[in-house]
Amino acid sequence: MKRFDLIILGGGSAGFAAAMKANEFEAKALMVNNTVLGIGGTCVNVGCLPTKHLLYVGEVIHKMKAHSLEGFSASASFDFKTIIEEKDKLVEKFRREKYEGVLRKFSSVEYVEGNANFVSKTEVQVNGEVYRANKFIIATGSSTSVPPIEGINEVDYLTNIDVLQLKELPNSLIVLGGGPLGVEFAQMFSRFGSEVCLLEQVDRIVQREEPELTNLLQGYLQEEGIEICTGAEIKRVRQEGKEKIVKAVVDGKEKSYRGEQLLVATGRKPNTPNLGLEKLGIRVSVRGEVIVNEEMQAAENFWAAGDVTGEPMLETVAAKEGMIAANNALSENKKTMDYRVVPQSVFTDPQLAGVGLTDAQANERGISCACNTVPMELVPKAQAIKDTRGAVKIVIDKGTQEIIGIHILASGAADLIHEGVMIVKNRMTIDEVIDTLHIFPTLSEAIKITAQSFRRDITRMSCCVE
Repeated sequence: MKRFDLIILGGGSAGFAAAMKANEFEAKALMVNNTVLGIGGTCVNVGCLPTKHLLYVGEVIHKMKAHSLEGFSASASFDFKTIIEEKDKLVEKFRREKYEGVLRKFSSVEYVEGNANFVSKTEVQVNGEVYRANKFIIATGSSTSVPPIEGINEVDYLTNIDVLQLKELPNSLIVLGGGPLGVEFAQMFSRFGSEVCLLEQVDRIVQREEPELTNLLQGYLQEEGIEICTGAEIKRVRQEGKEKIVKAVVDGKEKSYRGEQLLVATGRKPNTPNLGLEKLGIRVSVRGEVIVNEEMQAAENFWAAGDVTGEPMLETVAAKEGMIAANNALSENKKTMDYRVVPQSVFTDPQLAGVGLTDAQANERGISCACNTVPMELVPKAQAIKDTRGAVKIVIDKGTQEIIGIHILASGAADLIHEGVMIVKNRMTIDEVIDTLHIFPTLSEAIKITAQSFRRDITRMSCCVE
C-alpha cells in the first residue's frame, strides 16, 4: 500500500492548483483524476478554452457579415468541421503543455487516472488499489445537471461536452437554460448558421446579473435572430426521428418547439456521489455540495475546493480555492477565500461582466446604495469603433461613497472588469476614480465616465473634462 502526505481527488483547476502548492511544500502527494474528461478537467477540455475559441470564431464570422463600417464590403465562408478540428488542436496543445507537461515537473506529485472512492478516513481506492494518506483534498468538479423533465431520458439530448464534439452543424438547435452557458452556446451556433431557440424558465436570461444589462443583451441576441422565450415552463420532451420536440407553457399557453438538436444547459451539479463521503463525517448540502469553512476545510484532515463546493463555479475561483486548501492542509500559516472581489463574465458579444454587489444584493444586505447606469454610446471610443452596444452600471454605498459593485455590458467587458476588481478590492470611492487619469480614447474610460455621472451631467461634457 502506497502512503502519501496528501491525496488530491481531481485533476482540474482546483486539483492542479492544490498539486502545485503541494509540490512547493515538497509534500509527497498523489493526484487522482477520473477518466471522463481527462487531465485538466472541465476548463481546458470542454469549458473555458474551447468555448471561448469558438465564440471568437463566431464573432469574426458575424462581423464580416454584419459590420457597420462604410467604404468596403466583406463576406465570410467557413467550414464547420475544420473549425471544430482547430478547436481540438488548441485543446490538445493546452492539455499537453499546461497540464501534462507541468505535471511532469512536479517532483513530489504522483498521478493516477481512475474513479476514486473512500474506504476509510485514511484510505482511498482507485482501480482496485488502495492508497493511504494523512490528509485529503476533494476537488472532483461538477457535471451537467439535467432537470427531471418528462421524457428527457428517452431523448438524444446534448450536454456541453457533447455539443463541442459535433462534426456537423445542426440546422436547428433548442437550448434549455438561459444562464451563461446557454446564452453563449445559443449565440455561438446562431452565428455559425443554426436556427436557435432558447427557453428559460425564469423571467429573464442570466438572472443573477443586473436587469438593465441582461435586458439589453437579450435584445441584441434577438436582433441577431435568436428566438428567446423567458418564463417558459418545460412540460415534456420527445423525439420524432432525428427531431426533438419540446412542449412548454409560455404566457399561459402550451407551445411546441422543434429542433434537430437539443442542448441541456440548465446548470451544474457537484460530483460527490459514489465518493463514499458518508464514511468521513463530511456534510453535503441538498444539492450535493461539500460544505466547507472559510479555510476550505470540510472535516478534520479533509478539505474541498472548486465546483464540488458549489457556486461560484468559475475556473479562477477553483484554482484559488485549490491553492488555499493545499496551503491549509500542509501549513500552519492559514489562508482564507475572499469572495467579495470575484470577477465573472459571460462571453457573449457584447460581453457581460461584473464584480462586487448588484443593486439587488446591496439592498438585501441592508446597504443604502445609489446606482447609475451609463450607455456605451456616451463613451467616445465606442463611437470611434462603431460599437455602442451595452452600458456600465456602478453601485455605491450612499454613506461612504465607496464603490461596491461594477457591472459592464460591452465589447471586451471581460477585460475591462479587472479595473473594476481593483476598485472594489481597494474600496475606492467615486471621487477617487474620477481623480484617476484614464487614456483617451479607450473603452475603459466608460468606468470613469460612469463615476463622473454621480457628480455632473455627462451629456454636457467635452471629451477631456476631468
